[in-house]
Amino acid sequence: MPRIAGIDVPDKKKILFALQYIHGIGPKFAAEILAEAKVSPDARANEVGEHELAQINTIIDATYLVEGALRRQVQQNIQRLKDVRSYRGDRHRRGLPVRGQRTKSNARTRKGKKKTVAGKKGVKAKA
Repeated sequence: MPRIAGIDVPDKKKILFALQYIHGIGPKFAAEILAEAKVSPDARANEVGEHELAQINTIIDATYLVEGALRRQVQQNIQRLKDVRSYRGDRHRRGLPVRGQRTKSNARTRKGKKKTVAGKKGVKAKA
């Protein structure tokens, strides 16, 4: 398995798709990196030479924020929102959807498993 940016990428896949296994690199950035490194996107990851892999690594390190550094930056941004007590920060803190989605009928992914609240007991009518 070739190592790119400290990550083992699958060697049987085309290099265009193998690069996308790196957190922070999607289809657009993968295509840009390969164009800059002059590597064919149709080549398999195990067919790419050491020199080309080194060139891809250099481009990623110099240009893109990936893996641990990217995750750390995202967490710092969320923590900053929480610290300034913004609306979005409060939504993060409560574990609710942040981007304006409805929560009455959906949002189970963010809210977690249903917590049943005991219903009000029926009032007996006097006869």
